[in-house]
Amino acid sequence: MLQLLKSLFGITKPLIEERDPMKKFLIIGLGNIGSEYEETRHNIGFQILDFLAEQESFAFESGKLASVGTFKHKGRSILCLKPSTYMNLSGKAVKYWMEKEKIPLENVLIITDDINLTFGTIRLKTKGSDGGHNGLKHIQNTLQTSQYPRFRFGVGAEFSKGRQVEYVLGKWNEDELAALPERLKKSAELVRSYVFAGTKNTMNQFNGT
Repeated sequence: MLQLLKSLFGITKPLIEERDPMKKFLIIGLGNIGSEYEETRHNIGFQILDFLAEQESFAFESGKLASVGTFKHKGRSILCLKPSTYMNLSGKAVKYWMEKEKIPLENVLIITDDINLTFGTIRLKTKGSDGGHNGLKHIQNTLQTSQYPRFRFGVGAEFSKGRQVEYVLGKWNEDELAALPERLKKSAELVRSYVFAGTKNTMNQFNGT
């Protein structure tokens, strides 16, 4: 009966059993659900989290507004999130899981593609504009702030005028696919550094590499 009441009224246990909120982290990889979007430039956020899940031996499960998975790293508890809302509504999943797990904004990291960086360049920032990215735009509007950490993965801008959407929703080319495993490994290292060593140290170590 208690479980029924909880489900009816939306009362659920947090996925992360951690009393200290500063040891809880929410890592969100942006992307679009559906097989047609797999291994596209716009879905690099999903790919990085999938790579991390493989390395850390955790699985994603279906949750409200997202696929979710958890792991621990050096005393920190990490919730990984792949929104199932499609890119343009990413903020709904971010806000829901932040509130549900009581994770402070400074412990949230958004992973996104960026056409303003050359392919494979990785850069961590503590704040910034949405840069025309629809996922970041919705997150900013939903949270009513642009003061949140974001991890930008460069996908380049090798497209002609009017072809941006086609480019970011396109598959990686052969050269990119060959270089991607090393870039995914480096990206996973950045995420671990972020949750353990903090933003400043991680920026100093990884930005531009």
